[in-house]
Amino acid sequence: MENNKEFYISPNLENDNLTESIECLNESGENIKLPVVKEIPLTIYLNKQEIVTAMTLGDMPDLLAVGYLLNQNMLKRDDVISGIDYDEDLQVVIVRTERKTNYEKKMEKKIRTSGCAVGTVYGDIMDDFSSVNLDKKTKIKTSWIYTISKKVNTRPSLYLKAGALHGCVLCQKDSPLIYVEDVGRHNAVDKIAGWMFLNKENANDKIFYTTGRLTSEMVIKTVQMGIPILISRSGFTESGVKLAREAGLTLIGRAKGKRMIIANGVDRVNFDTDIKAVANEDVVSAQRSLIN
Repeated sequence: MENNKEFYISPNLENDNLTESIECLNESGENIKLPVVKEIPLTIYLNKQEIVTAMTLGDMPDLLAVGYLLNQNMLKRDDVISGIDYDEDLQVVIVRTERKTNYEKKMEKKIRTSGCAVGTVYGDIMDDFSSVNLDKKTKIKTSWIYTISKKVNTRPSLYLKAGALHGCVLCQKDSPLIYVEDVGRHNAVDKIAGWMFLNKENANDKIFYTTGRLTSEMVIKTVQMGIPILISRSGFTESGVKLAREAGLTLIGRAKGKRMIIANGVDRVNFDTDIKAVANEDVVSAQRSLIN
């Protein structure tokens, strides 16, 4: 894919079904109307088997379902998807494959993660983790990080409209390709994974940017997707750093304004920026930090 076009997918601010206006009081006791995002249950099926019900923003159900199944090792990279059916009234999405599937035993062992909106992974997800070989030749320039942050933080979004959302962005060099949001960061990751699978997008030369914490779940899903570089405005957990080092994932956190912390994979980083020339965090970025 050429990287001269930005945001092949981005938040749809005109979709009124994603937010609702509520009446409440502000700090002065005045009546105000406030837009808030919705949480909608989405039940995901793989062929005839019900897999999970996820609380989600409600957009891109096909991408979310495919990405979730991929990141849980229920869909294989060579699987052929014969159809994706979505029933908006029932809030059900069915992913159909040519391969017959049965994950009854796998689903007996679940791990609740620290993800917002209750993330869940299955116990055998780590079986293939150590076998993933992330591209060691992929590089990132510090100037790209500053550019990506500025483009993402100045982009109109549902977060700036209503708050309570996490954003995830798939980038190539300093160009954001797709930008998705959801009430849980794991959902946003899954949407990107689904988009990459359905569009046969190469992961080796991509950079993953998120506004959420760099937890073990975030690291696992990024590695599962085969993306070698993960960046966040937020910080790390100990487990997230440990797993990144195990997998050889470049992990960059607290990327705000002039600052960034590289917890692993510095060999992929080209320090090409004069820090003194970097502007302080812009007003929009500051607003993002205050909304929630």
